[in-house]
Amino acid sequence: MSTATDLPEHPATATDDGRALRRAQFGWYINDWANAAFSATVLTVFLGPYLTSIAKEAADAKGDVHPLGLSIRAGSFFPYTVSFSVLLSVGAMLLLGTVADRTGRHKELMCGAAYVGATATMGMFFLGGDRYLLGGGLLVVANIAYAVSVALSYAYLPGLASPDERDAVSSKGWAYGYAGGGLLLIANLALFQGHDAFGLSSGTAVRICLASAGLWWAIFTVVPMLRLPSRAGALASPGSPASAVKGEKGDQPAAGSLRELGRTLRAMRQYPLTLLYLGAFLCYNDGIQTVVSQASLYGSEELGMDQTSLVAAVLLVQIVAIGGALLLGRIAHRFGAKSTILGSLVGWVVTLALGYFMPAHQPAWFYALACMIGLVLGGSQALSRSLFSHLIPAGREAEYFSVYKVSDRGTSWMGPLVFGLAYQITGSYRSAIISLLVFFVIGFAVLLKVPVRRAIEAVGNPVPERL
Repeated sequence: MSTATDLPEHPATATDDGRALRRAQFGWYINDWANAAFSATVLTVFLGPYLTSIAKEAADAKGDVHPLGLSIRAGSFFPYTVSFSVLLSVGAMLLLGTVADRTGRHKELMCGAAYVGATATMGMFFLGGDRYLLGGGLLVVANIAYAVSVALSYAYLPGLASPDERDAVSSKGWAYGYAGGGLLLIANLALFQGHDAFGLSSGTAVRICLASAGLWWAIFTVVPMLRLPSRAGALASPGSPASAVKGEKGDQPAAGSLRELGRTLRAMRQYPLTLLYLGAFLCYNDGIQTVVSQASLYGSEELGMDQTSLVAAVLLVQIVAIGGALLLGRIAHRFGAKSTILGSLVGWVVTLALGYFMPAHQPAWFYALACMIGLVLGGSQALSRSLFSHLIPAGREAEYFSVYKVSDRGTSWMGPLVFGLAYQITGSYRSAIISLLVFFVIGFAVLLKVPVRRAIEAVGNPVPERL
């Protein structure tokens, strides 16, 4: 990686290296732009209600469906399928992250997973009638592919920016993701709301929206295919840690990847400060994911918001998160990533407190809550990603970021469990939403104890000027 303090002596070479770095950064940004469509359009808005309606159409007289011989309520089919896909994605991310680092084929595996996911998503156009099993199968394939692709894309971050530039680059990538996902979501919501004017049934409109996310994902993945190097970290300058990968590693076959994965997990114990940071992230990010996933339920059941207000709030979160990611990136440039993340966690606590006291049947207040979520959402996640990138030993980027994504996806049951138990005990969604404060308070306390400078030095990486 060519930086302002580490440029080749020959001006033409410096210019070429800088151009190559900018091309690669843009390809990485567009990768977020491409895959965010799946998260926003498919997972967040359209697939859950539509797949549930298909499952109910296929249900027996008791309201049950029978996938793989199991009897489950039709209304539970979608969340159970998501949970199953998350469980499988954990193993897939860990294994393919190890394969990527052993073979140096990060781009091929990342884009391959993207196209598998995009193809499965486009196949959702054929859902309908009582084909709930088709929908469940496509969701499992698409969600696993999405998880693998995103985890491998994270591995590029250390090689795309110097230590002091990494927060800004990560924040910009997150902003591109929210912009791309939000833009397609706006178009799809316009199509769905006006489906009668286009001569479409509501079901057909939903199927077009779902397929459009796969098409968007496939088209824009061409950009990272053309602009990113095969190996994450290949743009690093010769003396940087990212280039210190053993030369023979890329020549080794992937056959030993399972053994290598076991060694990676055992080796992580050598870096207890990295694990301490992962523990903090696991805790507060579980709170973040639960707030995002349960906000619509809280809005509809406790605050009396109708579907139009809920959809508008989702769009507000997407739009405000663009500015929020960029704003917190600039703040981190001045005060450091750790301090900015801690500040964002305080922002989450304030947001939950305001949500608890928010009056019902007041859409304006609900939109204000959505804006506050968007303001801290993108920035807290983008800076968490960039800070973790400093805590990874050189040459293990994909493996460690796969573990990071496991803490993002594989443990997201804790927040919903606390939320559900609080509601079961109190009968109040207000009590349930305020119960999530525990994740932000514990995450804040653990992160506060992480000596980031020592953690970076322990893995042999250069220390940024501001932490």
